[in-house]
Amino acid sequence: MQTANLQTVYLLLGSNLGNREEILNQAITAIQENVGVIISQSKYYETPAWGKTDQPDFLNIALEIATNLMPLVVLEKTQAIEQQLGRVRIEKWGARLIDIDIIFYGQEIINISEHLNIPHPLMQERLFVLEPIAEIAPDFIHPVLKKSVSELLEEIS
Repeated sequence: MQTANLQTVYLLLGSNLGNREEILNQAITAIQENVGVIISQSKYYETPAWGKTDQPDFLNIALEIATNLMPLVVLEKTQAIEQQLGRVRIEKWGARLIDIDIIFYGQEIINISEHLNIPHPLMQERLFVLEPIAEIAPDFIHPVLKKSVSELLEEIS
Protein backbone atom coordinates (compact mmCIF):
# COMPACT_ATOMS: atom_id res chain seq x y z
CA MET A 1 0.00 0.00 0.00
CA GLN A 2 1.29 3.44 -0.89
CA THR A 3 1.80 5.78 2.04
CA ALA A 4 2.62 9.46 2.26
CA ASN A 5 3.71 11.79 5.01
CA LEU A 6 0.93 12.47 7.48
CA GLN A 7 -1.71 14.60 5.78
CA THR A 8 -4.77 16.42 7.02
CA VAL A 9 -7.78 15.32 4.96
CA TYR A 10 -11.32 16.69 5.07
CA LEU A 11 -14.15 14.33 4.22
CA LEU A 12 -17.86 14.98 3.83
CA LEU A 13 -20.24 12.14 4.58
CA GLY A 14 -23.89 12.12 3.60
CA SER A 15 -26.88 9.79 3.77
CA ASN A 16 -30.52 10.16 2.77
CA LEU A 17 -31.81 6.60 3.00
CA GLY A 18 -32.42 4.26 5.92
CA ASN A 19 -31.34 5.15 9.45
CA ARG A 20 -29.11 8.01 8.30
CA GLU A 21 -27.41 8.73 11.62
CA GLU A 22 -26.64 5.05 12.27
CA ILE A 23 -25.19 4.64 8.76
CA LEU A 24 -23.04 7.75 9.19
CA ASN A 25 -21.82 6.48 12.57
CA GLN A 26 -20.87 3.14 10.99
CA ALA A 27 -18.99 5.01 8.26
CA ILE A 28 -17.16 7.13 10.85
CA THR A 29 -16.06 3.97 12.70
CA ALA A 30 -14.89 2.36 9.45
CA ILE A 31 -12.95 5.51 8.49
CA GLN A 32 -11.26 5.51 11.90
CA GLU A 33 -10.33 1.83 11.45
CA ASN A 34 -9.25 1.93 7.79
CA VAL A 35 -8.38 5.44 6.63
CA GLY A 36 -7.01 7.65 9.40
CA VAL A 37 -7.32 9.12 12.85
CA ILE A 38 -10.28 11.44 13.29
CA ILE A 39 -9.07 14.80 14.56
CA SER A 40 -12.44 16.55 14.62
CA GLN A 41 -15.97 16.21 13.32
CA SER A 42 -18.81 18.62 12.74
CA LYS A 43 -22.30 18.27 14.09
CA TYR A 44 -24.90 16.66 11.83
CA TYR A 45 -26.52 18.92 9.23
CA GLU A 46 -29.86 18.09 7.61
CA THR A 47 -30.03 19.55 4.12
CA PRO A 48 -32.23 19.24 1.04
CA ALA A 49 -30.92 17.12 -1.83
CA TRP A 50 -28.75 18.97 -4.36
CA GLY A 51 -28.74 18.36 -8.10
CA LYS A 52 -31.65 15.93 -8.06
CA THR A 53 -34.12 17.39 -5.61
CA ASP A 54 -37.03 14.89 -5.68
CA GLN A 55 -35.62 12.72 -2.91
CA PRO A 56 -35.35 12.70 0.90
CA ASP A 57 -33.21 15.24 2.76
CA PHE A 58 -29.60 14.36 3.50
CA LEU A 59 -27.88 14.13 6.84
CA ASN A 60 -24.27 15.35 6.43
CA ILE A 61 -21.22 15.48 8.64
CA ALA A 62 -17.65 16.65 7.99
CA LEU A 63 -14.55 14.92 9.34
CA GLU A 64 -10.98 16.11 9.69
CA ILE A 65 -8.66 13.13 9.64
CA ALA A 66 -4.91 12.59 9.76
CA THR A 67 -3.70 9.87 7.42
CA ASN A 68 -0.49 8.61 5.86
CA LEU A 69 -2.40 7.11 2.92
CA MET A 70 -1.96 8.50 -0.59
CA PRO A 71 -5.05 10.20 -2.11
CA LEU A 72 -5.91 7.31 -4.44
CA VAL A 73 -5.75 4.86 -1.52
CA VAL A 74 -8.01 7.14 0.55
CA LEU A 75 -10.48 7.10 -2.36
CA GLU A 76 -10.29 3.30 -2.70
CA LYS A 77 -10.81 2.79 1.03
CA THR A 78 -13.72 5.25 1.31
CA GLN A 79 -15.42 3.67 -1.72
CA ALA A 80 -14.92 0.23 -0.14
CA ILE A 81 -16.60 1.55 3.04
CA GLU A 82 -19.51 2.84 0.92
CA GLN A 83 -19.89 -0.61 -0.66
CA GLN A 84 -19.67 -2.41 2.70
CA LEU A 85 -22.48 -0.19 4.01
CA GLY A 86 -24.68 -1.00 1.02
CA ARG A 87 -24.17 1.87 -1.40
CA VAL A 88 -25.33 1.11 -4.92
CA ARG A 89 -24.49 3.64 -7.63
CA ILE A 90 -27.57 3.89 -9.84
CA GLU A 91 -27.89 7.51 -10.90
CA LYS A 92 -25.78 10.64 -10.52
CA TRP A 93 -26.87 12.66 -7.47
CA GLY A 94 -29.49 10.03 -6.66
CA ALA A 95 -30.59 8.86 -3.23
CA ARG A 96 -27.97 6.85 -1.35
CA LEU A 97 -27.33 5.09 1.91
CA ILE A 98 -23.87 6.61 2.18
CA ASP A 99 -21.66 9.01 0.28
CA ILE A 100 -18.09 9.82 1.32
CA ASP A 101 -16.36 12.64 -0.56
CA ILE A 102 -12.77 13.81 -0.22
CA ILE A 103 -13.04 17.59 -0.02
CA PHE A 104 -9.40 18.47 0.70
CA TYR A 105 -6.19 16.45 0.94
CA GLY A 106 -3.84 18.88 2.62
CA GLN A 107 -3.03 21.65 0.15
CA GLU A 108 -2.78 19.17 -2.73
CA ILE A 109 -4.40 19.83 -6.11
CA ILE A 110 -5.16 16.47 -7.73
CA ASN A 111 -6.94 15.77 -11.00
CA ILE A 112 -6.34 12.12 -11.76
CA SER A 113 -9.67 11.21 -13.31
CA GLU A 114 -13.37 12.03 -13.12
CA HIS A 115 -13.33 10.00 -9.89
CA LEU A 116 -10.56 11.85 -8.08
CA ASN A 117 -10.50 15.64 -8.18
CA ILE A 118 -9.20 17.39 -5.08
CA PRO A 119 -10.19 19.90 -3.87
CA HIS A 120 -13.71 18.73 -4.59
CA PRO A 121 -14.58 20.71 -7.75
CA LEU A 122 -18.07 21.86 -6.70
CA MET A 123 -17.59 22.31 -2.96
CA GLN A 124 -17.61 26.12 -3.15
CA GLU A 125 -21.13 25.98 -4.69
CA ARG A 126 -22.60 23.70 -2.05
CA LEU A 127 -23.84 25.01 1.27
CA PHE A 128 -24.17 21.42 2.54
CA VAL A 129 -20.39 21.03 2.11
CA LEU A 130 -19.27 24.46 3.28
CA GLU A 131 -21.31 24.64 6.50
CA PRO A 132 -19.93 21.48 8.13
CA ILE A 133 -16.38 22.06 6.84
CA ALA A 134 -16.49 25.67 8.11
CA GLU A 135 -17.51 24.41 11.54
CA ILE A 136 -14.30 22.37 11.91
CA ALA A 137 -11.88 24.29 9.63
CA PRO A 138 -13.08 27.87 9.07
CA ASP A 139 -9.57 29.17 8.34
CA PHE A 140 -8.50 26.38 5.98
CA ILE A 141 -7.41 27.99 2.69
CA HIS A 142 -8.75 26.45 -0.52
CA PRO A 143 -5.57 25.68 -2.51
CA VAL A 144 -7.08 26.75 -5.85
CA LEU A 145 -9.41 29.61 -4.91
CA LYS A 146 -7.02 31.01 -2.25
CA LYS A 147 -9.92 31.82 0.09
CA SER A 148 -10.73 30.42 3.51
CA VAL A 149 -13.65 28.05 3.91
CA SER A 150 -15.45 30.69 5.98
CA GLU A 151 -14.99 33.25 3.16
CA LEU A 152 -16.42 30.77 0.65
CA LEU A 153 -19.36 30.15 2.97
CA GLU A 154 -20.02 33.90 3.29
CA GLU A 155 -20.06 34.24 -0.48
CA ILE A 156 -22.89 31.73 -0.98
CA SER A 157 -24.86 32.22 2.23
